[in-house]
Amino acid sequence: MMNNYKLWFKISVIACAFLIALIAGAFVILAVGGNVFETYWIIISMPFRNFRSLCEVFTRMIPLTIIALGICVSSRCGINNIGAEGQMYMGVVASCAVALHCEALPKFVAVPLCIIAGALAGAAYGFIPGFLKAKLEVSELLSTVMLNYAATQFFLFCIRVPLLDPNEKTGTPMSSRLPESAVLSKFFRGASLHQGIILALILVAVIYVLLFKTTWGYKMRAAGASERAANYGGIDVPFYLIIAMCISGACSGMAGAVELMGVQGRAMSGITSGYGFSGIVVALFAALHPIAVIPASFCFGILLYSQVNLQILTSVPPNLVETVQGIIILIIVSVQMVINNPYALEKFRKRFFTKKTGLTEV
Repeated sequence: MMNNYKLWFKISVIACAFLIALIAGAFVILAVGGNVFETYWIIISMPFRNFRSLCEVFTRMIPLTIIALGICVSSRCGINNIGAEGQMYMGVVASCAVALHCEALPKFVAVPLCIIAGALAGAAYGFIPGFLKAKLEVSELLSTVMLNYAATQFFLFCIRVPLLDPNEKTGTPMSSRLPESAVLSKFFRGASLHQGIILALILVAVIYVLLFKTTWGYKMRAAGASERAANYGGIDVPFYLIIAMCISGACSGMAGAVELMGVQGRAMSGITSGYGFSGIVVALFAALHPIAVIPASFCFGILLYSQVNLQILTSVPPNLVETVQGIIILIIVSVQMVINNPYALEKFRKRFFTKKTGLTEV
């Protein structure tokens, strides 16, 4: 059983890390000439000013949650998927192509078909770096980053040539608007929250069960914990690396399909909004646990929604949110190092959990 001092040690480290993040963010705000308290108040309060604003946060949570779940699977298996952005683009292309040919189909058929198409496209694109890593020992960091560029260019080609809207007169390349049968319905009139949140919540349960309640999940986690031990135990590590990357890519592809069908309504440049990279941060913030992805994506949904408010209500540039994300990544890495340091844990125990403090160990 975990001793009380271990729990208090983790809480203390996380609290200190949160305080450091606030202070570091304050220095960044001051550097760009902003008001620290006003900026933080806008970030925290604006999403809760009315129901419509809260729905905007939930809408941003949907792709973040789905992508982060895929990152949890790949990272638990010991392979770092930095290619979620490219896999998301491939999901957008596939789901858009299918949607434009589903006009005659009923909605309950067209919507699943489009989501499945996005998932398959993302899985196929995730298979490439997974195979290269498992069979040829090619660094997944290099392959996934380079494949992001390839996917972006392929997406831009598609919305300029095969998917281009023939009736578009603005000069901005984009696809035709999706038929109503392939659009995710909104829950409330005048609010952006759509049916994609149901898929996101279902996937949370599915990924949790996969990772922690199935043999496949155990073998993937074992491969990520120690490849040598997993091989010794008879686990086919290369196979599970490929499977993990396919699942991760499928999640990113589904996120692209859901964003296309629930928010944008047509494929256009910048449709991913950087969710592929933000989803990686969400997964790290959630400590690679599927259940913790929900509150983590909510926090980052608030940050992303605050970009619009900061641009309108303050002199602080909206790119500040990206800076804060970078700070959070550094803090997450630092926190993990401190929490896993047995010397720091023992020093904390001796300093605070002694008889003179009145605290006892269990």
